[in-house]
Amino acid sequence: MADETAQDKSESARATGGARRAAAHEGPPDRGIAAYVGELIGTFALVFLVTAVVSLYVLPPVAVAPGQAPVQPFIDFSVIGLVHVFALFFLIQTLAIVSGAHFNPAVTVAMAAIRQIRPADAGIYIVVQLLGAVLGAFLTKALLEDEGDAVNYGATMVSDRLNGEAFAGMIVELIGTFFLVFAIVGVAVNPRGTKEWAGLTIGGTLGLLVMIFGPLSGAGFNPARSFGPAIVSGEFGGTGDFLLTYVAGPVLGAVLAAVVYFRIFILPGAREPGGLEPVG
Repeated sequence: MADETAQDKSESARATGGARRAAAHEGPPDRGIAAYVGELIGTFALVFLVTAVVSLYVLPPVAVAPGQAPVQPFIDFSVIGLVHVFALFFLIQTLAIVSGAHFNPAVTVAMAAIRQIRPADAGIYIVVQLLGAVLGAFLTKALLEDEGDAVNYGATMVSDRLNGEAFAGMIVELIGTFFLVFAIVGVAVNPRGTKEWAGLTIGGTLGLLVMIFGPLSGAGFNPARSFGPAIVSGEFGGTGDFLLTYVAGPVLGAVLAAVVYFRIFILPGAREPGGLEPVG
């Protein structure tokens, strides 16, 4: 009886593994209207909540006396970081099952690089993410026009601590996005990952990074999050610098993290007997 039970379990495991491998060879699933709408709403909500808290809690430098350099008031980045945690947590928990909860063009490019989303769907994702980001920033401006004007409605800018240098800002954005996507792939893409913790893990990682890197680059780590308030306020800080810092930095960091994690930590296990074979 025990032998029969063990045999049944073995056959079941082989069948399950075979089905999963067969599904993997089909490639990533086609995304539909629900997924596109989910990315639009999710990015809209994320950018609105983030730009709103930045507009409320970030204060511009204040002149203390004629001829003296302005003084930067204290900025409570712990509050801003926690808003990122809670916002991403609830959005992932509610929309990951619908769209995968990217809400970030850099994440979408990274997922396309490791074949978790088809290129055509990735292109549509990026368009609706940028649209959602602009709408979110417009809502912040509509509600907090006076409060947000001095900080460009939450637009990300390279701070004086980096001497305002775009390349230094790019490195900060690259490092931050690397860690963010490393967490995403580890809990949401890895078939052995603890997906029940995905929302808290990813949200907590983003909040941690915002608390550390917010005073340096504004902690965008997301081209859409930076693009929305830049469009609404008209403050890009120079188009070339913006593209270098807030587009190239996050995209390079995201792709690097996804490829490194996938190649080192997922592929070896996928090649084991009964393991999930990689897509493609």
